[in-house]
Amino acid sequence: MNENGFKLFGLPWQIFAIFSVIVLLAAIVGVLPAGMAGCFAFMIVFGTILNEIGNRTPFVKTYLGGGAIIIIFGMGILRYFNFFGLFDLFVEGNTETLMSNIETFFKPTGAFLDFYIAALICGSILGMNRKLLVKAAGRYFPAIFGAIFLAFLFAGLYGAVSGFGVVKCLLLIALPIMGGGMGAGAIPLSKIFESTGTMTAEEAISIMNPAVAIGNACSIVLGGLLVKLIKSKELNGNGSLMKTGVADAAELEISPEMQAKRDNVNVVNLGIGLFVSTSFFAWGYIVAKLWGTLVPSVSIHAYAWMIITVALCKAFDILPEFVEICCYQWFQFIMKNLTTALMVGIGLCYLSLDVVISSFSLNYLIMCILTCIGAFLGAALVGKFVGFYPVEAGVTAGLCMSNMGGTGDVAVLSAADRLELMPFAQISSRLGGAIILIIGSIMLSVLGSML
Repeated sequence: MNENGFKLFGLPWQIFAIFSVIVLLAAIVGVLPAGMAGCFAFMIVFGTILNEIGNRTPFVKTYLGGGAIIIIFGMGILRYFNFFGLFDLFVEGNTETLMSNIETFFKPTGAFLDFYIAALICGSILGMNRKLLVKAAGRYFPAIFGAIFLAFLFAGLYGAVSGFGVVKCLLLIALPIMGGGMGAGAIPLSKIFESTGTMTAEEAISIMNPAVAIGNACSIVLGGLLVKLIKSKELNGNGSLMKTGVADAAELEISPEMQAKRDNVNVVNLGIGLFVSTSFFAWGYIVAKLWGTLVPSVSIHAYAWMIITVALCKAFDILPEFVEICCYQWFQFIMKNLTTALMVGIGLCYLSLDVVISSFSLNYLIMCILTCIGAFLGAALVGKFVGFYPVEAGVTAGLCMSNMGGTGDVAVLSAADRLELMPFAQISSRLGGAIILIIGSIMLSVLGSML
């Protein structure tokens, strides 16, 4: 068999097809194992096929992010039309067995997502050049505030012009879109709405949920589109966030010696990387618990504390070099092998097409799009001022504020082919989301009565 021929998931397509038939047959007759074993197999089959379609479809490949966008929306469409009900025809008394298994594996407490994000945060931060991390971090928060300001400005202006209302647009559309998703954004925001007497939490959620879903979709599409349209070398860093002059570019690159060590992958290193990344993740939850006890009025997600801790370890050169290499290798393994499977889970479990369709109107769509465009432009403009490439600043500090948190970060960065910027995306979603909750509290106490 020609090993250089067409491959899927790294395998000759014929072999991939044989194993895929086995997985699909097990799903159809209702014996696909529940949990990790069966769900990984099923998600890899669909993720690989849809990823290949997306990466080979001309317009989608060039302007919409290729495989990532096709996987997410393709799985969302299949779920919406109950395509996967066909897989439960042979399951007596239960027509949702397959989807229940995937949701149980993927959704509760973000089990697979947390595992994936932990590897990406730990490996991508520890894999950075230390000097680059130190130079970039102090400039990032101004870009986030630039994104918030311009997103609110664009949304508010259109709310005034369209007759929707400035306050209504800011509080019910721009605020939840910029809030870091559902769990860390819209849900706590709904509690703030209720605590201020503006409306009940249930009413707030029912209004904000479509905005979050549409904002997430817009952010994914813009992430894939803008990196292709903006090609100037002055504006697009092709994955590099910070601009560097010729004199200091070399010192901010990974040295050939370090790259050689990274390329020397072994299975023990992968195990160390798994252990260290999940330990950092556990530490994030310890700090989040302590913070919640000491400062209950301001919630900061465990991801944020993990980012801060890993970044400090990197900035102060605390961990041995070989541990950093192990975490980087584990991150590469997870990213290259399980990203498509993750996209399948996002499309099935988090993309609510029924919500998007039911709330769809031209004005509503324009306000959501303008919020996301404002987020991108605000971060890009401030990013350029502080020495970032505007495209990368706009994607991370902007679109990763206007998406749905952790799931949205992966989707946006995959569409933009910028997964190596995950640490900055997580700063936007988690710390940026905490900033939005504070802003929301102030805005609701001042403007809530005007809704």
